Amino acid sequence: MPLLHALLICLQAEGPLIHSMDDLKIRLSNPKGRAESVEGKSGKAVKFAFDDGCSGAFCITSIRGTADWDKAAGFSFLVRGDGSKRFGGLQFIWNEDYAVRYDFMFPIDGTEWKKVVVAWRDLVPVLPAGAPLDPRGTHPPSKITDLWFGKWWYWKEYGAHAYAIDDLRLEPKIDLDANAYAPAGAPLARILEKLMAKKPVTIVTMGDSLTDFNHWANKPVNWPTLLAAKLKEKYGVEVKIVNPAIGGTQLRQGLILIPRWVADAPEPDLVTVCYGYNDWDGGMRGDLFRETMREAADRVRRATRGKSDVLLITTAPALERWTTMGEMSEAVRKAAADRKAGLADTEKAFHAVAADKREALYCRDKVHLGPAGHEEVAAAVLRAIESGGNPK
Repeated sequence: MPLLHALLICLQAEGPLIHSMDDLKIRLSNPKGRAESVEGKSGKAVKFAFDDGCSGAFCITSIRGTADWDKAAGFSFLVRGDGSKRFGGLQFIWNEDYAVRYDFMFPIDGTEWKKVVVAWRDLVPVLPAGAPLDPRGTHPPSKITDLWFGKWWYWKEYGAHAYAIDDLRLEPKIDLDANAYAPAGAPLARILEKLMAKKPVTIVTMGDSLTDFNHWANKPVNWPTLLAAKLKEKYGVEVKIVNPAIGGTQLRQGLILIPRWVADAPEPDLVTVCYGYNDWDGGMRGDLFRETMREAADRVRRATRGKSDVLLITTAPALERWTTMGEMSEAVRKAAADRKAGLADTEKAFHAVAADKREALYCRDKVHLGPAGHEEVAAAVLRAIESGGNPK
């Protein structure tokens, strides 16, 4: 092949340059984040370094979307990590509206330059005000007004880390995984089959403070541990619980962090999704929660290449919100049917408890669960598993 022809093919294979990172201007939001110019893959790159305890520390660029962004399938960048198991994070601000933000998590475990390709659908709208980025939708990427590097509080892990970024480019075409990975049989048939065969299982429990092992209310007892004990007692199997739940988080924030638990458990047998209270407080309501729960099932299945069964858990009522958040639970039921996911109906289980025993479901704040409440959730999840995903 003539040299000129080969060069043209090489150039055509690369998308339009967003920024070479050779002379990128950075504004710092916090002294725990720093940026410096370093040698890049080609020319210069920018190294971002964050100190321990870097929650809320961002390196803010002036990169903005253009009309060309709406012609692209996404973007890419080169990253050279520090070799750690931590992750880097980037965030886009849309239309100068800080309530409409999009996050993306990427590994920094490699110390050589690596290309990361990001489809628009990979960016997660952090808050209920946001909608998926879509060149043909209500939130086109051309209206992106800022690109930030750093992490908000809901990442939970803020250890010191560093990485260099080079050559941000638009990607005209990205081969997307179009497989829906819908189960061939019952939603939870595979994990039930493993339990019946007395094989060890791994369960990932996504959620907020009702699930988080580190939350004060869950120190004495928590439903994932109770569930593991019930499964071990009944089926005689070892159960590994991977618990990425973080108190105070909303469902969309949990979706951002999926790559972190996938790094530890790439093909768990079951992933449970339990959110709602904080989503409600953040302005999420039924129709949008249904859409976001469907997105949760889709993202989990894509991240695990369809190897994991998915179980959606209805929003448990608080004592003083006994029926207030009912549309959230109905949204979960509909999403489970939409995506052929398992359903654990904790709202139904709580409402079946006699009125004079309901307060015992909770700890002192009447929101977080006491031992009886955790028992109800564990029992609901167990029923769902044993029914194959569709408890009556």
